[in-house]
Amino acid sequence: MLVKIYPENPNPREVDRVVKVLRDGGLIIYPTDTVYAIGCDALNVRAVERICKMKGVNPQKSNLSIICSDFSNLSEYARVSNAAYKLMKRNLPGPFTFILPTSSRLPKIYKDRKEVGVRVPDNNIILTLVRELGNPILTMSVHDDDEVVEYSTDPELIHEKYQQEVDLVVDGGYGALEPSTVVSCLDDDFEIVRQGKGELL
Repeated sequence: MLVKIYPENPNPREVDRVVKVLRDGGLIIYPTDTVYAIGCDALNVRAVERICKMKGVNPQKSNLSIICSDFSNLSEYARVSNAAYKLMKRNLPGPFTFILPTSSRLPKIYKDRKEVGVRVPDNNIILTLVRELGNPILTMSVHDDDEVVEYSTDPELIHEKYQQEVDLVVDGGYGALEPSTVVSCLDDDFEIVRQGKGELL
């Protein structure tokens, strides 16, 4: 299923359709302020396991990332020091993934890793979906096996390629190719793990 949502004014009916799929444990592909991503309700363990299997990821060994709608939402699922809060306040919403210690609110599938990547993208579509769902969304980039870049930027081609594997694709216009900048905030000695889109302030 391909659902068109406009970032400036997301249609509540279309938003509800997507949120229903997430609540039912479905997988969706959606736009962010960087690349298109695959996600599910981050608190639905069965959906998380399904997405990890699809992407060939071992959740016990790989860093998982979630999208939150804002700071109060984010601090429920990760432990944020004062220094990390100040850094994130300057840079969010934006194209950054901050690696933080997990809080006890996340399911056990995350806690075995003791850390989680957190995003608050500057994209109204995904932030609206997270707010309406009421839970964070697990997020993994859509990557190409064959380096055909259109696949990961054009929502219609993404839908064509992934329609057998996911339940719904959100068409939010053309996506970008550059991933987020990843910053480790596990202690107050912050480190850029991967430089992507966006300059850290």
